Amino acid sequence: MEFKELEKQDKHILDTFFQNDYHENARLNFTNLYLWRKPYHVRWAIDHEVLYMVCKYNGKLMALQPLGSINKTKKAISTIIDYFDQSGFPLYFSGLEESFAKQLERYHNADFVLGSDRDDADYVYAMEDLLTLAGRKFQSKRNHINSFKQTYPQAQYLPITDEIIPQCRDFLESWYKIYNQKNPGDPFIKVEKAGLFEILDDFQYFKLKGGVLMIDNEVVALSIGEQLNDDTAVIHIEKAHASIRGAYPMINQQFVENEWQSMTYINREEDMGLEGLRKAKESYQPVKMISKYHATLA
Repeated sequence: MEFKELEKQDKHILDTFFQNDYHENARLNFTNLYLWRKPYHVRWAIDHEVLYMVCKYNGKLMALQPLGSINKTKKAISTIIDYFDQSGFPLYFSGLEESFAKQLERYHNADFVLGSDRDDADYVYAMEDLLTLAGRKFQSKRNHINSFKQTYPQAQYLPITDEIIPQCRDFLESWYKIYNQKNPGDPFIKVEKAGLFEILDDFQYFKLKGGVLMIDNEVVALSIGEQLNDDTAVIHIEKAHASIRGAYPMINQQFVENEWQSMTYINREEDMGLEGLRKAKESYQPVKMISKYHATLA
């Protein structure tokens, strides 16, 4: 089995596998893999109608769960075991959905040790909660939004189109400059910026939805996402100027109101163990967490 580097033109091929089943794990999505393909050296191959994906980070080779029909799962597990045997690396599965983790538990030809990491779990919210922000638990969010509306009555929400992408880029340049001043040495932020700018260069190709808050013809907040499965949207990027009170909750609520009312759930991905990000994500009251599992051979 020969793996190839992930490239932009591979989207239509991989999407057929991602969309062929109900996946709640935000990593099983072309945009996420593409954004992080360089530091993780994402590669893929198709063998007997099964998609295999591997990545490598800090010298460690990892397999993502293979995607294909359920009756091919046992053969796919065997194929991955053989591939790692030949590669000389110990087998390590990363970012697995619970359904595949259970398949590994039932696999008769090898024993697997499974685990999960709270830092990797995706936060999933009821769309209706993020839309209405109703009830006492969202009082502070409503207060911030009301303050934003009162301070900036001229603000408006606009969908991202080719016409405003230059303004989006200007906003992001400013946002990343401020972030880097406050968080020097973040090893991932440069990668995120480069990947995001690549996506903005060909926004329509990636079939994403995006929205911005504009104040006096200047972007002050931005959000980008897409449909993950039949009933869930995933939010890949959300940025706002922290100096503008209410900009974050406002873009969050407006993006849902204008783009995602047809969905039941909104997946806002993991917190990566970052305390501030965890506090922010928990404050929106997730209705469920999507665990991602890892597995090694016993």
